[in-house]
Amino acid sequence: MKFDRNTVIGIALLGALFIGYFYFTNQEQQKYKVKKEEAAKIEKARQDSIALLNKPKDDSIRKVTDSANRIANAGVFKAATDTIAKEVAIENKLIRVTISSRGGQIKKVELKNYKGQDSNLVKMGASKFDKLSYKIKTGSGSDETANLNFSKIDSSSASGNKTISFTLQGDSSSGSTSIIHEYTLKPDDYMIDFNVKMQGADKLLDGGVMNLIWQYAASQQEADLSYERQNTQMGFVEDGSFDYHTIGRKSHKEFDEQVKWVGMRQRFFFGILSAKNNFSSGSKMEWDDSPNDSSNAVVQSTANMKVQVLAGSPATASFNIYYGPSDYKILKQYDMKFEKLVNLGQGIYAFVRPINKYLIMPIFDFLKGIAGSMGLAIALLTIFIKLITSPLLYKSYLSGAKMRVLRPDIAKLKEKFGDDKQGMMMEQMKLFREAGVNQLGGCLPALLQIPIFFALFSLFNSDIDLRGQNFLWANDLAAYDKFIEFGVNIPLLGSHLSLFNITAVVTSFFISVYSMRNAPEQDNPVLKYMPYIFPIFLLFFFNSLPSALTWYYTVSNVITLGLQYVIQNHIINHDKIMVQIEENRKKPKTKSKWQERMEQMQDQQKRMKENQQKPKR
Repeated sequence: MKFDRNTVIGIALLGALFIGYFYFTNQEQQKYKVKKEEAAKIEKARQDSIALLNKPKDDSIRKVTDSANRIANAGVFKAATDTIAKEVAIENKLIRVTISSRGGQIKKVELKNYKGQDSNLVKMGASKFDKLSYKIKTGSGSDETANLNFSKIDSSSASGNKTISFTLQGDSSSGSTSIIHEYTLKPDDYMIDFNVKMQGADKLLDGGVMNLIWQYAASQQEADLSYERQNTQMGFVEDGSFDYHTIGRKSHKEFDEQVKWVGMRQRFFFGILSAKNNFSSGSKMEWDDSPNDSSNAVVQSTANMKVQVLAGSPATASFNIYYGPSDYKILKQYDMKFEKLVNLGQGIYAFVRPINKYLIMPIFDFLKGIAGSMGLAIALLTIFIKLITSPLLYKSYLSGAKMRVLRPDIAKLKEKFGDDKQGMMMEQMKLFREAGVNQLGGCLPALLQIPIFFALFSLFNSDIDLRGQNFLWANDLAAYDKFIEFGVNIPLLGSHLSLFNITAVVTSFFISVYSMRNAPEQDNPVLKYMPYIFPIFLLFFFNSLPSALTWYYTVSNVITLGLQYVIQNHIINHDKIMVQIEENRKKPKTKSKWQERMEQMQDQQKRMKENQQKPKR
């Protein structure tokens, strides 16, 4: 295709507009981020100043004061304040759970089948921020269980289940008041059963209500922290209905109805706290996606949940705790709507969720089992998608071939009508109708690609099977490949350039050139130049996407180019099309109601234009 001066200028202007738009957007985002970070620093400095003013001058005095306060707050459990904490672990084939006697709470959970960026096992619930605690009355005041040492530790095993219990015993003045935290781990299961058993619950709780505090920091597990934050969400089931919030758009949720569970999904991993008898209304959850610490936490959340402790001897409250992969198939087995937080299509893209669930995922799972590598499985999936869409693709190319045959007739119409766009459009529609050409035939494959692309975009961002899988030059198909690292951050592009991104962009450009060479001439400059601008747009958009997606797009483009060449040069018979068009012109034509309305509107507009051009008397 020849590029004249106006074409080059048009492409350059549109390209400048695109780049300017994305540059402006990126600058605004950077300004917002800087302001947010500065506000966080100012707040931290203020809190540090307050803490410094309140800090006793003599460190020894401070220690004595703190110790005295702890003992006073502990009341009948004062013996549990100075005891050295012990850590005990239970494990199965999937996880290793370390529990501390300090608070009788989980210290960390290690996932045996997944490794972090440091090549060690992925750890969840392992930061200093993490806590599972509740307030109890101690006779002389109140204290949190996280501050008290559950010194008595027992373990047992039955039917493959492993159980460990921690007991907090009150002194003789408490009247046999005690608390037991009991953890049970089943074989081959990520779910942990957690039971709280209380003797003397009426002395420990107000109205039998436990105010549970669950603090959870989702530690960074992927190389790109910002992208991981974009794919992190808070989920819950309130009054039997599932809902979620994307972090960054909202920072809290108050519950007016009973809640079954609350949880946080950080792209590939999921932390969940569930109450077997539901959390009461009045509970709330809040989160911070820019924690000011050195742990590189994706987000820190605090859930203040109210639980009605069941009366009895002992009084009990039962929970489930899940620390594990955000795997759709695993989560669905629990039948608690956990899997709904896995992003197979959410928000405005919820329409692609059924496509993933009932079509793409079953086929992709089958291909994973036979392909031998994830990259090859993606290539086979691409071929499958192209096969099922090939009938529409053929119709598209056939429609394009018919329109190319009509080029001489269209050129004559342009010469006849000149600047009369309205008349030209009416005659062109008539010409297409007589020749049996469907103007929308070429658009259907492009429209079909939209839901498929969004479905795969959601799937490849959430499928944990892609995590850590290498293919060709990509070390991780769940992340972008760093083929070139700039060392500095380039606006719109980032600090790297992905090779799979380049292959996707280049093949998209080839498709644009090939398609425009065979398409009818366009007078509209936007439609004329957009196919050449679109690949430039992809260069910036695709650069930070998972390699799985850019690899799919590359394979899809290569197959499309091959199909275009074969269909247009070896399958479609242009002489036969010409004969068919001539036969169609001789047949009587019936107009659809839509065509009749369009022609009526065009006739009306034409008459109005002619009336406006008539000279006034």
